Amino acid sequence: MSRADLARISSLSKPTVSGVLADLERAGLVRVSGTRTGLPGPAAVLYEIRPEAGFVLGLDVGRKYLRGAIGDLTGTVRARASLRSQAAGGHGRVAQLVQLAEQLCAEVGVDLPGITQVVLGSPGVYDPGRDALALAGALTGWERPVVLTQLRRAFGADLVMVNDVDAAALAERSHGHGRQVDSFAFVSVGTGIGMGLVLGGRLHRGAHGAAGEIGYLPLGHEDSSDARDARRRGSFEAAASAAGIVRAARRTGMRGPVSARHVFAAADKGDERAAKVVAAEALLVAKAICAVVTVADPDLVILGGGIGQAAGFLDAVRRELRHLAPVQPELRVSALGPDAVVDGCLAAGLDRAWELVTATPLPESPGAA
Repeated sequence: MSRADLARISSLSKPTVSGVLADLERAGLVRVSGTRTGLPGPAAVLYEIRPEAGFVLGLDVGRKYLRGAIGDLTGTVRARASLRSQAAGGHGRVAQLVQLAEQLCAEVGVDLPGITQVVLGSPGVYDPGRDALALAGALTGWERPVVLTQLRRAFGADLVMVNDVDAAALAERSHGHGRQVDSFAFVSVGTGIGMGLVLGGRLHRGAHGAAGEIGYLPLGHEDSSDARDARRRGSFEAAASAAGIVRAARRTGMRGPVSARHVFAAADKGDERAAKVVAAEALLVAKAICAVVTVADPDLVILGGGIGQAAGFLDAVRRELRHLAPVQPELRVSALGPDAVVDGCLAAGLDRAWELVTATPLPESPGAA
């Protein structure tokens, strides 16, 4: 943009805009990008944001994989990477996150202390009373207070923790089906279950940060193995997550190596037992969405996660929801891939990074009093 463009948008005088631009250029936040010609009068100098003025690191802590990316101040992703999680506890998981972060930083050519903002997406919610995460599900040892201490030591006191499904909802709002939608629910069904709820264009976390923890809805089977898992991570999650699908398949008599992916593939090929499991899964998910609809009434429900994005599953859920819900929201499958949580962390981190860099005092103009 030119000085004249900025003066018109900001309603400031051209001399004021010129002075501020000079300060921003000295601070390394903007740079000259070229000139605009072809209009009456002298060529206008054009300015743009300097991408290297700040960097955001987004990290996703999953049970099987750790994913990460670094973006610059314009939102351009400079590097992506993932590691298969080898950690059995919180300490090992933190060490692997540091390893992943250092790998990304080396690729971009910046050291970890040079990152403006780090945002980490994780299952669970922050418990300020314990200064620790709670409701972290299958991440063994992740709820111990020492974990946050180690994370802050590694990534700085300004580290921001975001619920992983909330982060995916932010990515949908920025890059996916949630753009220009006033209210939507992102429902993730996979190895775990959760929901990110956007109301009035803003992420709704609730009074205790637990809005969207639909894995604890009292939905599911009465099988004893489900009941044990339900005490640890919620009834609905125990029944409808990937582990719940495997248990349901075993109850139908399916043998051999069984996974949620295998069950869906078998159902697609006409296996009656697998089809019965998938139908029961669709009914469970439809019941959960019905609960969301009757409480929050979103315009749109987006299904994500490995199970939520399985071929044909959306249609099965839609058929069940027609018989359950008083109104029918639009249902769509997420257009985002496995990096949805990372992309949501980058979106949240970019907002925070702009706050940090613009709060830094600008250098005084030469000759200033």
